[in-house]
Amino acid sequence: MAASGAGRLPPDWRLLATLVPPRGYFPDFLTPSVPDRDVRAAVERVAGTPRRELRRDLEPLDARRARAPFAQALWRGAPGAAERLGTALTAYHAAAIAPSWERIEAQTAGDRSRRASALLADGVEGLLRTLPPALRWRPPALEVDYPVDQDLVLGGRGLLLVPSFFCLETGITLLNEHHAPTLVYPVEHRPPDDLAVPEGEEECHRVSLAALLGHTRAAVLQALEVNGTTGELAHRVGVLPSSASQHLGVLRRAGLVRTVRRGRTAFHTRTPMGAALAERGWVREPELGPSRRAR
Repeated sequence: MAASGAGRLPPDWRLLATLVPPRGYFPDFLTPSVPDRDVRAAVERVAGTPRRELRRDLEPLDARRARAPFAQALWRGAPGAAERLGTALTAYHAAAIAPSWERIEAQTAGDRSRRASALLADGVEGLLRTLPPALRWRPPALEVDYPVDQDLVLGGRGLLLVPSFFCLETGITLLNEHHAPTLVYPVEHRPPDDLAVPEGEEECHRVSLAALLGHTRAAVLQALEVNGTTGELAHRVGVLPSSASQHLGVLRRAGLVRTVRRGRTAFHTRTPMGAALAERGWVREPELGPSRRAR
């Protein structure tokens, strides 16, 4: 719960501290398995957790924390308890997370890009072999350094891998089996690269890069937030597949996009440099007309 930014912690941070111990279990509902990039929507999702699910997730807390007045208020569904939780989360994010958000996003975007490239090049096993040292792929099991001894049996289900800027040394799994199997793992913290923009020069770099790429090419790079085929990207951006293919070729030669062929189909992903450019907003999404708006 330590602050990553320089902001002063809001008074209600202590409410959150009653739910999140320094180590060990904390309620699953605080980390919903369905990601949401919008902070307000994410907070609303957590604060709106159904009472039955909330009670189930609070039950495994250690006795001291489970008896805390705020945890009890959530358990009982006391009027205003969910709203206080949402307010505390929003205030804590503004003070402790938001000041470092650009760095957090750049690190996690680079991690996602590296994993996606490994997946495209060498399949699932190739991806699993690139995970941090605390996670070891020893077929048919993925071994994870973890505080307690437990097995997570997929039983034919998929595994959701979530890179985390704040997860240190080991992985984290959700306790309740009704959730999609989820493994949160630490990102590799890298020093700022050559893409770092000196203070006061960011707007200049944004304009120069947008002019260099062009509107449609910038839109293609933005659309690669989710990897895809040439046809999928053409649909997202609202251009013909032949046009998308041409722009992808330019981006690939610039080192911003990586392409792997499987049979007759080409799959595209952003390189770490391409991801950093797009995630930091140095490539602006163009204003497209209603019939050509990127999806």
